[in-house]
Amino acid sequence: MTLIIHSVTIITLEQRDDIFQGYVVIEDHKFTKVAKGSPTEEEQQTASRILDGKGKWLMPGLVNTHGHLGSALLRGAGDDMPLMTWLKQVMWPNEAQFDHETVLTAVKVAMMEMIKSGTTTFLDMYHLHMSDIAEIVIEKNLRAVLCRGMIGQCSQAEQEKKLAESTTFFKNYHGEGEGRVSIALSPHAPYTCPPAFLKRVAETAGKHHMMIHTHVSETRNEVDKHVSEYGIRPILHLKELGIFEHPVLLAHAVHVDETELTIIKEAEAAISHNPISNLKLGSGIAPLKQFHALGITVSLGTDSTASNNNLDLFEEMRMAALLHKGVNEDPTVTNAFDILKMATSQGATSLQIENTGVIAPGYQADFILINPATPHLTPNNEGTIMSHLVYSCKGSDVTDVFINGSPVYENEELQLFDEEKLLFNANLLAKKFI
Repeated sequence: MTLIIHSVTIITLEQRDDIFQGYVVIEDHKFTKVAKGSPTEEEQQTASRILDGKGKWLMPGLVNTHGHLGSALLRGAGDDMPLMTWLKQVMWPNEAQFDHETVLTAVKVAMMEMIKSGTTTFLDMYHLHMSDIAEIVIEKNLRAVLCRGMIGQCSQAEQEKKLAESTTFFKNYHGEGEGRVSIALSPHAPYTCPPAFLKRVAETAGKHHMMIHTHVSETRNEVDKHVSEYGIRPILHLKELGIFEHPVLLAHAVHVDETELTIIKEAEAAISHNPISNLKLGSGIAPLKQFHALGITVSLGTDSTASNNNLDLFEEMRMAALLHKGVNEDPTVTNAFDILKMATSQGATSLQIENTGVIAPGYQADFILINPATPHLTPNNEGTIMSHLVYSCKGSDVTDVFINGSPVYENEELQLFDEEKLLFNANLLAKKFI
């Protein structure tokens, strides 16, 4: 099948000023042509489908590199609490009561929210019904990295069981859905995973060639407690335990020093920056300026709806752009192009996904269309578009979402979800917990 979309303003994100009026040709899930002007008569005659973009903006889909979809029904249930209080009093007690229907309903609600706000790829760290979540990703034509989150505060036998579940999950689903599903190994955090267990995680990652994703150094208290208990800072400890001998994506990394940043850089590890969740939980502000100065790969994540409280990466982009200008008292610390790259191609790089996050021939056709005919995106000209995407745009401006060249959200309608039914069921189920 050949799809042509014309009469669009294309933001390729290959280069800073690469914005032009044109069209794209998509075949076999990938862009085969990205060009200025209009498609030729011959191209139109051979196309299976032609869409008139009607002046919309076409840009790469957004990549959310840290989240917990199964807890989506706890949105608003634990406001105004520090991290550990929130986990112990709200998250863990409620999740202990989640049944199969609750988890999968929450997952689908989160997926709908992400799709409707322009996310085409996401990472999910959860621990319940992960095989079913993988099946939903495949069925709904989504792209995701899925992690069976593991808390290691249990017997050695239970630890080994969790590792076995993770590796079986990897063998069963990594590369499924025409390559749209990836599986990573995911110890929850150093404060919930003893050193001996983290060492086994590193060994398992090496044996099966798996990426590792974990929370680390999210709060100052977490770091201080780790130093008090083990006599070493968390990231140095992870290095000693062999974690950085494998591809690693760290969530948060808010409280890190220069030595730890050097370790991250030398290991070519990536960081998922979650500014809104970090602010809401009072965890602090990650040193984005230092990340960028060292050339560390940094992407954006929303974390869960229970700590954000939404999954709109446009909000996350705007917060990341503005927050670091303010705390550094320097408006040059961030710019719109770099923030957009964090939310697209840098996200794909963080997740070890190739050929995603740019509008160019040979890249996966994961893209979104945005309606610029709104007051908050006016004036609409090529010179202001990059700025508007970061400082003015909202997830609700997204009208169409394509993954692997297929529409999952078209003309503001979800293609593969019964939204009304899911929202009704979600509200009924949530009454048990909120």
